[in-house]
Amino acid sequence: MSDNTSSTTSGSPSPFSRARASRAEKRWPRLASEAKSVRQLEESIRQVAEFDCSVLITGETGCGKEEVARAIHAAGPRSAKPFVALNCSGLVADLAESQLFGHEKGAFTGAMGSSRGVFRAADGGVVFLDEIGELPLDLQPKLLRVLQLWEVTPVGSTDVHRVDVQVIAATNRDLEARIETGAFREDLFYRLNTIHLAVPPLRDRREDIPRFIEHFSAHYAREYDRPLWVPEPPMLARLVNHSWPGNVRQLAQMVQRIYVFEDRRTELLDALLVAPQSPAPTPLQSASAGIADTTTDPPPTADVPADEPAVPVYNLVELRRLAVRQAMTATGGHRSQAAELLGVSLNTMTRLVAECCPEQAASRAGRKRSVTAAKPR
Repeated sequence: MSDNTSSTTSGSPSPFSRARASRAEKRWPRLASEAKSVRQLEESIRQVAEFDCSVLITGETGCGKEEVARAIHAAGPRSAKPFVALNCSGLVADLAESQLFGHEKGAFTGAMGSSRGVFRAADGGVVFLDEIGELPLDLQPKLLRVLQLWEVTPVGSTDVHRVDVQVIAATNRDLEARIETGAFREDLFYRLNTIHLAVPPLRDRREDIPRFIEHFSAHYAREYDRPLWVPEPPMLARLVNHSWPGNVRQLAQMVQRIYVFEDRRTELLDALLVAPQSPAPTPLQSASAGIADTTTDPPPTADVPADEPAVPVYNLVELRRLAVRQAMTATGGHRSQAAELLGVSLNTMTRLVAECCPEQAASRAGRKRSVTAAKPR
């Protein structure tokens, strides 16, 4: 652990740092990962946990953004305090402000009692705002004020309540694109984006797929008192090469269905794997599955007009990843030129590189908005 934790001036990890790193390992990851991108994320979690600052976690649906948030909470000084999660996409329009900041009795029709809201409920701990990109526009300046002053005013009250929380937000949306359309406030984005962590999609950590399958299979075998399901090598090869648009959550649900409908396993797996696949895996990915041949057929192109180029895959998320990587290759890693090729802003390109080319994001030479835009609490 000594190479993964903060050090004292003498060069050895402090007991405080070792304790935090140990707590982080209990939460993230649930399984040891062989993927470089995940190991880098683990190290970032340990470092971020040392500091009390706002964090923005981005990544596709089902990739484990809340697990990262819980790991930061578990590894940090607020671990003994509450972790309160709120899904912003599930806010009720007439009650959204109350859900966030609380209300007093009689503040509106049906308010039979008072409510503290998530910020006061999490006082001393962590507020996790999932799907922050879906936060109603009229609530965004109110959230920004809380992040600036660390105080809330319940609906129907003039009393101001101080709060001491760390805010971690997550999204699978392109917030910069929403800023351009006016759906998200730029100042709120900067306030949340003090630290940015990108969670890699499952297709970018294929070497971990066999381990995930083993883990979830053992879990549901115990849960449902069924014999352990172990896929045959040819089936494991297909699963490793699947695009998994729903990421780890989709894989876990697939394994669960295998146990619920154990008499229809072949039918269920074929239905899953008939979807368009990602490009053939690298030798590393093949080795991780323990098999030699994991090649899949390319997606059908019979209906593509003769004057229209065929696409290598049909999954839009995978198409975006390929486009970003190929644009960066075509321009020799020049982000401004790659942004012009793709028709996006440089800021958006920076985010896309972080998500689709994490190995290039590590060598970023441009400005770091998460550092320069941050203001002390």
